[in-house]
Amino acid sequence: METVVNVGDLRKLAKKRLPKVCYDFIEGGTDDEVGLITNEQAFRQARIVPRYLVDVSVRDQSTTLFGRGYSSPIGIAPTGLGDLFRRGADLMLAEAACQANVPFIMSGHSSSLIEDLGRLAPNHGWYQIYTAVDPSISEDMIKRVREAGLKTLVLTVDVPETSNRERSIRNGWGPSRKLTWNTKLEAMRHPAWMLEWLQHGTPYFGNWTRYVSENAPPKAVADFVSSQSRAPMTWKNVERYRELWKGNFVLKGIMDPDDAVRAQSLGVDGIIVSNHGGRQLDNAPSPLEVLPAICRAVGDTMTVMLDGGIRRGLHALIAICAGAKFVFQGRPTLYGVTAGGVTGAAKVLEIFRREIDISMAQIGAAKIADLGPQFLMWRDEGNLHPKRR
Repeated sequence: METVVNVGDLRKLAKKRLPKVCYDFIEGGTDDEVGLITNEQAFRQARIVPRYLVDVSVRDQSTTLFGRGYSSPIGIAPTGLGDLFRRGADLMLAEAACQANVPFIMSGHSSSLIEDLGRLAPNHGWYQIYTAVDPSISEDMIKRVREAGLKTLVLTVDVPETSNRERSIRNGWGPSRKLTWNTKLEAMRHPAWMLEWLQHGTPYFGNWTRYVSENAPPKAVADFVSSQSRAPMTWKNVERYRELWKGNFVLKGIMDPDDAVRAQSLGVDGIIVSNHGGRQLDNAPSPLEVLPAICRAVGDTMTVMLDGGIRRGLHALIAICAGAKFVFQGRPTLYGVTAGGVTGAAKVLEIFRREIDISMAQIGAAKIADLGPQFLMWRDEGNLHPKRR
């Protein structure tokens, strides 16, 4: 990892290791993939104004979230199917998060088990849940999260329907899951990945196997997960899960101030402003664009976080200046774990930490609490204007 300078370098290494069908799954969005571009452009269009003549000789990027201290304000978002890119990826990401003292959200579509996360990272692991058609499954998963000793449950609310991910469809990874011959032949050009596949076979949705049948093959489990993913998701689910879950309860995918206020009224502890990495609704605004309005709507009584488009440590600072308490990123650490396992994921977090530290010095902020809208200017119809307190 000595030659790796930034997240883009790890992205290239991940692309080299993976067959196109896998890499496209990580990179792809929905429809025309406008959302992917919008998420990253929002950070490019924001301007951060430095304040000099400030003593920044000692800098501290530690922060507190739900009463727990973390070493940096950037964690690992849930990314499903990790074992497709490197076997054991979910727990590798959890281990890297522990080493860096930041939170890791295990995907509801992970291969590793809730119970394993509880054993490895009880103080850093969060769990993401999707509503299942059979409510007893969701309720049992909540019970398992509690018994595993995890403190934070994340309900993802922005997947009412499977989106139109055309990259995957062109590769043959559509509803039929019948890969094209070209896709299969191209995969053979990636020997390290292919050897792993031959050794371990098709990955499972680990947390769902117990709800299917004993010794069910991976495809049967995947089909079952798909059949359970068409559950109507409403505010009644939020109320029910809040009743069942006594720990920190977070909604991921909130993009509207009124929805944030309603979540707050139902006792939700925090929200992650997110458009699912541009993978669900194309032409939706970026999370950064809607963040200030959401923060104004809920004030200081709810923890507001963000994910989507974070590729640099400076991006994390921009989001915090715009009102976020904390940020998450998904693709960068997925590149890292794909390229180099725990070492690769840890390298990404190290890069973010270094970039945050340098950027804090550059703008004149000695600690995270110093950040605020006084540092920001935004592009608005071609003109820059200040966003003051």
